[in-house]
Amino acid sequence: MKLSREEILDRLAASCKNTLMETLEIKYIDFGEDFLTASMPVTPRVHQPDGVLHGGAMVALAESVGSAASFMFLDNKEMFVRGIEISANHIKSKVDGMVYAKATFIHKGRTTQIWNIDVVDEEDNLISKCKLTTIALPRK
Repeated sequence: MKLSREEILDRLAASCKNTLMETLEIKYIDFGEDFLTASMPVTPRVHQPDGVLHGGAMVALAESVGSAASFMFLDNKEMFVRGIEISANHIKSKVDGMVYAKATFIHKGRTTQIWNIDVVDEEDNLISKCKLTTIALPRK
């Protein structure tokens, strides 16, 4: 049975209940054959003390979208996914509005996956450039 686009996005949304993704208001909004995109509002909830978007919130967004993409594109009935390394270069500040993270494959291996994740604002300005490595492990 092939799921519709809306059903897949609804399942991703349901997986976020009572998690950090729900706390940060991260929503999965688009996907294709080799990418997944999520959004996060920039509000005081994700600010650092001086009123700008916290780098850790951007990293949480990046790891959330990359890990969810690995889960989507691998056999998730037989495997589970964990992030094993993430790096981020924060390029521009953001005070309000929205940010969008798009995860695309750099490497799609059976065991490890490497993701490029660009975090951009509403005008497609690069806010942060991230790289995530995930590992797929067999369920027992």
